Amino acid sequence: MSTQKDLIRDFRDNLKFGLTWIVIALVLGSICGMVGAAFHHSVDYVTELRERHGYIIYLMPLGGILIVFLYKIACLHYEPGTNTVLQSVRQQDRVPVKLAPAIFLATVITHFVGGSSGREGAALQIGGSIATALGRVARVDKKQMSILVMCGMSAVFAALFGTPLTATIFSMEVVSVGTFYYAAFVPCLCSALVAFFAAQILGCHNVVYEVSEVMTMDAHNFVYLLGLSLCIALVSIGFILMMHHSNNLFHKYFENQYVRVLVGAVLLIGLVLVFGKDYLGAGMNVVDQAIYGEVSPYDFILKAVFTAITIGCGFKGGEIVPTFFIGATLGYTVSGFLCIDPHLGAALGMVGLFCCVVNSPITSLIMAVEIFGSANLIPFALVIAFCNVFSGYFSLYHAQKFVYSKTSPEFINKDAL
Repeated sequence: MSTQKDLIRDFRDNLKFGLTWIVIALVLGSICGMVGAAFHHSVDYVTELRERHGYIIYLMPLGGILIVFLYKIACLHYEPGTNTVLQSVRQQDRVPVKLAPAIFLATVITHFVGGSSGREGAALQIGGSIATALGRVARVDKKQMSILVMCGMSAVFAALFGTPLTATIFSMEVVSVGTFYYAAFVPCLCSALVAFFAAQILGCHNVVYEVSEVMTMDAHNFVYLLGLSLCIALVSIGFILMMHHSNNLFHKYFENQYVRVLVGAVLLIGLVLVFGKDYLGAGMNVVDQAIYGEVSPYDFILKAVFTAITIGCGFKGGEIVPTFFIGATLGYTVSGFLCIDPHLGAALGMVGLFCCVVNSPITSLIMAVEIFGSANLIPFALVIAFCNVFSGYFSLYHAQKFVYSKTSPEFINKDAL
């Protein structure tokens, strides 16, 4: 039984913890906010440059060679990525400090030449790397380093995407599915907010959509949402398998990294000549079209193929924004068969597919509110809940660990498929 002295001591320790991490968050969040803003503007600039000068996509083989060379001179031969960051949190290890400049430049090059990738995956890597560098300077212990890495992940994610609450919960939820790193709540939230405000001051803007349709819940709409969720979950499994097998096939048949990225670049240029340029880069413009306009019924398939080749052959960036593209266009397409407003369906598909591929339902629900508002909170919650169960134990991240079963309160400690 706790004594009065124990309670006073605990209060003092908790107060010290909170104040200490507020100070650390101010420092780390400011740095990550500035770096995140620079990264955001750099990617936007090269994207606009590529769109103005169509011939730039033919530089894709050269861009791929530069990325491989960049990682070699940085001594990152094993090509660390988001999985490395997730492992560092769970295993209380450090993220390579050189990863931040390497993934920053490599992602900018990828978007410049037209690779189909996002930037939030890169944001997690940049944040984890910056946090490790700060932790080395401050000489923190292993447990503090894990919290610091999660703070860095939250900070750069919030700076780039403009969703500080989503960034906070994502870092706490994505590493080990079924458990929350509650000790990181205050540090991650403070660092995410500081980085968010810093990025806003430096000209970054948060992503917000307005969906005019408000779905009333009845038995029919419940069934329609169930059907939509099943479609989203099945496509998510196909996309994850495509991403994993693409990477494995490129590594199996092209052991040389330069040859691997050259083959991938040639394939992507060939696909562009056949299907056009809509599937290059992050593709947020197509997400806008799905929510406010019209998209083609095969867009989600082609984006998945473009992204699998891009990431599989060695270009950098991330899979989260392409997931938004795939989910939004899938939701728009499928909703036409389910008596759901297609623009609302696009929003539901975007959030639902994100939940499937990262297995983070609470993060997904918060993201839905931050991006689309709370008017359709129950439909979003239902789709997220169904998608979380139907998608099983597949994940974009091999390093993700399923601590508890999705269908029972059973401890399973299962690796992601």
